[in-house]
Amino acid sequence: MFTGIPTAALDFYEDLEADNSKSFWTAHKSVYDDSVRAPMTALLAELESEFGAGKVFRPYRDVRFSKDKTPYKTHQGGFVETRPGVGYYVQIDAAGLFVAGGFYSHTPVQVGRFRDAVDDDRRGRELVRLVKKVRSSGFEIGGDTLKTRPRGVAEDHPRLDLMRHKSLTASRSYLSPDWIETPRAADEVRTAWRSMRPLVDWLTTVIGAGE
Repeated sequence: MFTGIPTAALDFYEDLEADNSKSFWTAHKSVYDDSVRAPMTALLAELESEFGAGKVFRPYRDVRFSKDKTPYKTHQGGFVETRPGVGYYVQIDAAGLFVAGGFYSHTPVQVGRFRDAVDDDRRGRELVRLVKKVRSSGFEIGGDTLKTRPRGVAEDHPRLDLMRHKSLTASRSYLSPDWIETPRAADEVRTAWRSMRPLVDWLTTVIGAGE
C-alpha cells in the first residue's frame, strides 16, 4: 500500500550524487530498497487500475558506450507503457518528484508514422491543440528534435516545429513538495497523468509498434 515517498529517498540520491561508488551503494542498499524501490513499486501498483501495469527500472547504468563510468543512476524511474516507447513516466531523485508522458524512444518506422500524422491536416491540427492544452496546464514540452527541418519537408510547413521532433514528451517537476511523504503523492501523479492522457492517447494510436 502506497503511503508516500520518504525524504530519505531524496537524501539517498543527494548522497549518491556525491559518492557514486559501489562501496556507498553496498553500505546504503537497504535505504534504496526500503525508501526508493518499495515506494516506487507501491506507487505504480496504486495507479495500475487506471493506467496499466508499470515497470520499475533497474538502478544500474549501462556504461558500455559511455565516457561516464559511474555505476548507478542518480534517480529511480517507473514507466507504464502503452506502446513500445510510449507511455507514462514517474521519477524520484534528489530534487523531488518528476512526472512525464509521451513518446520517448523511437525507431525510424515510428518516427515516420509520427511525421505522417503531423503532416495530415486533421490529425496534425489535433496534435497542435493537444500540445497547446498540455502546455497551458503547466507542463513543459520536450523531446529529441532536429536542428533543421526533416528531408522533404517544406520550409513553410504549418507544423514545422512538430515535424522536427523525433520524440515528444510533456513533463513537470515537483521540487520537494510538502506532500511527498504522504499518500497525496499518488493523487498528484494521477492528476498529472490524467492531464496528459489525451496527448499520450494520440501518440499511442499514431506511433504503433516498433517495427
